[in-house]
Order: sequence, then C-alpha cells, then structure tokens
Amino acid sequence: MSVNSAFFTRDREAWVATALLAGLAFVLVLLIAVPLWSLLSKSVQNSNGQFVGLANFARYIATPALVASLWNSIWVSSLVALIVVPLAFLYAYALTRSRMPGRGLFMAVAMTPLFAPSLLSAISLIYIFGNQGFLKSWLFGASIYGPIGIVLAEAVYCFPHALMILVTALRLADGRLYEVAEALDTSKSRVFFTVTLPGARYGLISAIFVVFTLVITDFGIPKVIGGQFNVLATDAYKQIVGQQNFEMGAVVGLILLLPAIFAFFVDRQVQKKQVALLSARAVPYEPKANARRDFMLLAFCLLVGGVLIGMLGVAIWASFIRYWPYNLTFTLNNYNFANFDPQGWGAYLTSLKMAGLTAIFGTAIVFIGAYLVEKTKPAPALRGFVHFLAMLPMAVPGLVLGLGYVFFVNAPWNPLNIFYGTLTLLVANTVAHFYTVAHITAVTQLKQIDAEFESVSASLKVPFWMTFRRVTLPISTPAVLDIAVYLFVNAMTTVSAVIFLYGPTTKLASIAIVHMDEMGAVAAAAAMATCIVFTAMAVKLLHLALDRLVFARYQAWRKR
Repeated sequence: MSVNSAFFTRDREAWVATALLAGLAFVLVLLIAVPLWSLLSKSVQNSNGQFVGLANFARYIATPALVASLWNSIWVSSLVALIVVPLAFLYAYALTRSRMPGRGLFMAVAMTPLFAPSLLSAISLIYIFGNQGFLKSWLFGASIYGPIGIVLAEAVYCFPHALMILVTALRLADGRLYEVAEALDTSKSRVFFTVTLPGARYGLISAIFVVFTLVITDFGIPKVIGGQFNVLATDAYKQIVGQQNFEMGAVVGLILLLPAIFAFFVDRQVQKKQVALLSARAVPYEPKANARRDFMLLAFCLLVGGVLIGMLGVAIWASFIRYWPYNLTFTLNNYNFANFDPQGWGAYLTSLKMAGLTAIFGTAIVFIGAYLVEKTKPAPALRGFVHFLAMLPMAVPGLVLGLGYVFFVNAPWNPLNIFYGTLTLLVANTVAHFYTVAHITAVTQLKQIDAEFESVSASLKVPFWMTFRRVTLPISTPAVLDIAVYLFVNAMTTVSAVIFLYGPTTKLASIAIVHMDEMGAVAAAAAMATCIVFTAMAVKLLHLALDRLVFARYQAWRKR
C-alpha cells in the first residue's frame, strides 16, 4: 500500500469515527438533553406558551398543599436513608468481613427486590398491615396507608441498591492495616472507627444520596400505599394527569430534579477526595473466623433476608388467593387479567416486547457509543461531549425524564409527536433513563482492553470497525450480556419514567398494576407483579447460563 493510500485509509477512518460520534451525539441530545430543556421551558411558561419567568414557582410556593408535599418528600426520603444505609452497611459487613456460612445465598436473597416493580413491596404491606392485614394489630391502631407504609415499602425497595454500593466499598481493604492494628492490640471498636469506616466513607455517602434520590422520585409506592399523604411524585402525576396543569407539573419535575443534581455533584466532590484503598503492595484482607461475631451476623442476615423474601412471598401467595381475607382457597382467576384490565395479558406481552427491544437496541447504542468514546482518537471535544451526555441521566430521575418527554413530544412544533404513546417512544425513554449505568459498564470493560490492539490494527492498516468486530466485541461478550440483562430487567420493572408516556395499545405491565390497584383488584395487581418478578428472574438465570457458556467456549483464553 502506498503512502498516499495509507493516509487516505487513515483519513477515511477518522471521517467515519467523527460521523458516528456526531450521529450518536445527535441521538443523545434528542433522547436526553432536549426533553430536559423542554421541561425547563415549560416551567417558565403559562398555558398559552408565553414566557412568565418565575411566576409558576411563586404560585407553587404560595400553595400550602404543594409545599407540604415537598416537606413530606424530604423527611420521608431522609428517614428511609437513615434506616436503610445502616442496615445495608451491617449486611454488607457480614457478607465481606465475616466467615458466616451462606454468604453467596444471602447476597442473592438481598437482590430479589431488584427483580420486582417498586410497588410490589407496597402491595405486600397491604396484605400484612392493611385494613384486613393478618398482622394489622402490630401497628397498634396506626394506619399503613400513609408515611408508615411508604417508609417501610421504600426501605425494602432501596435496600439492594444501597447494599451493592456498600459491598463494593467494603470488599476492597488492605489487610496490612488490620495486621498492624492486631499487633498493636487495638480494640475492635477502634479499628472499626479508624480503619473500616473511613475506608467505606465514599460508599456510605453515595448510598445515602442514592437512597434519598430513589425515594423522593419514586411514584409507584406512594401511589399504592400513600393514601392521603401527598409527596412530590404523586403531585406531579395529579397535576399532569388529573388537572392537565402542565406548567405546575413541570415546576414539580424541576423541584424533583434538584436533589438528584445536588447528590450528583456532592458525589463527584467526594470521589475526588477518595484515595486508593488498594496499592500495588497491598495484602488482600481475609477475615478470621469468630464464632460469636459470625453467629450474630448470621442471625441479622437471616432476619433481614427473611423480611425481603417474606415480602416477595406474601405478594406471590396473595396472587393465588380467591378473595382475601374471606375466601383463602387457591385460584388462578387473578391471572385472568382480562377480568381486571381491558388489555388482559396484552400489557404483560407489551412489556416483554418493550424490554426486548430496549435490551437489543440499547445495548447496541451503548456499547458502540462507549467504544467510539474510549477507543477512537478523532474529535476529542466531540468524544467528551458524548461522554457528558451519557453521564447526564445519572442525575435525572425517571419521573423527571418522563415529564420532559411529555412536553418535548407534545410540543406543537415537534413533528415527532406522532410517536407519542407508541412503543418507539417507550423504548427510547427507557434506554435514555438507564443509559448511564450501561455506559459506565461498557467503558469499564473497554478500559481493561489494552490499547495495543488498536495500535497493531492501525499499523496493519486494519480499520477500527474490523478490530471492533473481530477483537473487541468477542472479548467483551460477558459485559455485553450484562448490559443487555440490566436494560431488560429495568425495562420490565420501570414505573415512574413511563407513567405519562403509554398509549391505549401500549400499556405496560407495571402501569397495569397501578390501574388494577386503583380499581381495588389488589390480588390481580399482585399477580401481574409476580409475572414480572419471575420473568426478570428467568432472564437473569438464562444470563448466568449464557455467561457460563460464553466463558467456557469463547473466553477460554482467559484461563491459564
């Protein structure tokens, strides 16, 4: 190949990479940035679309009921964080810093709420502590419909999210620090407060903000078990769906965005101050057996794990009960969804289709986008902009993004309004909502692949797309599977982001649960939630099987 043709090949690759990056930037702007801008614009307009500045915010502050909802959201979210994070920390400590038996099983048990819509825990609490609950007397006359129910249900829903962060924070530790402490005969309590806790500080702060943001923006649980106790998420729903007051709904959406943005920036500041816990000379920490400590931690994990499994079990059991609490005979009538919803099983099938399309197209966009950002050289400013857009959904709650889509797609000037209520819009919204975690997963995988592959390919005049297909993609197959399953499971269980976007023929299973609960068909709602849980778990088990197959056949080079 001549020098001129080599330069031509290199220029062609640069043009292709730049064009793909520009296309990806356009897609992400359309999916993420423009809806958020539409939300901001709507909050400073009146019903006629005229600019009114901060008049809507002033009206919000002057409305006592709306301000009360803001206060309710703040203190409930704070209380849930104060309950969940210490419990998750102790559970994570048991999994990583003890020798108790069954640690893998307890980790799997703690993850079960991830496979269910958030409102499943609220449905279970209704059967346990509701007006006809079998443990109603345990509340000493208090009602589960309100802040008590919201706090308990949100605690169950948020527990695995906090646990994953804290397990990661506690898993890495330098054993030399503990050996020195033992040699100096330092008390266990002092070691905990001077070594263990500071080492997990970043994880603790992240867990607090994650739980707070999840609770303050969750719609499903307050809708099912909140009763007359209003919070910001249900206020946004009432303003948009009930009163068609889009301007005030936009104001509530922006207020919901503030704690998430604050948490995002605090997290970044703390991350800058975080020091490496594992140096090249570090010794992995191996906890020593301690019968008394391990027994106490085992008892604690049995209690917490029992509550989590119990909540899931109650919902599954209730889905097979004929008429609680008067007729407890077994029945499958609750699974005949046509008796409770016009679409019958159609909502579940629509969810399957939406989740499948989200997994397929979302994984392709995310992984190719991450490769362009991480492994190509042209247009560094454009790559940085794409990475910024990819990280933006982390600071945007699902309900807020859904509101942004409502205002963007329904804008009179927007030709894309033909997609409102279609499966296309639901898939686009779901991909945007969960883009950041999938992007981080892909980038982390790509960073582990030596840049020498691209260098050798360039020296051999092999275009980057050939290297991607023949080298990068086969190596990264496990990560691609992880991303696909993550997107599928979250698409099956999402509620808040899609509550405003479905149409008459595209109602999702999670939305059907909300409507069944509204009409009093709680058992049918539990049945639909059970279908989602078992579907998500089946996909995860299939993922584990495929992962093992992939590693056994196509990743054999990883083994010596």
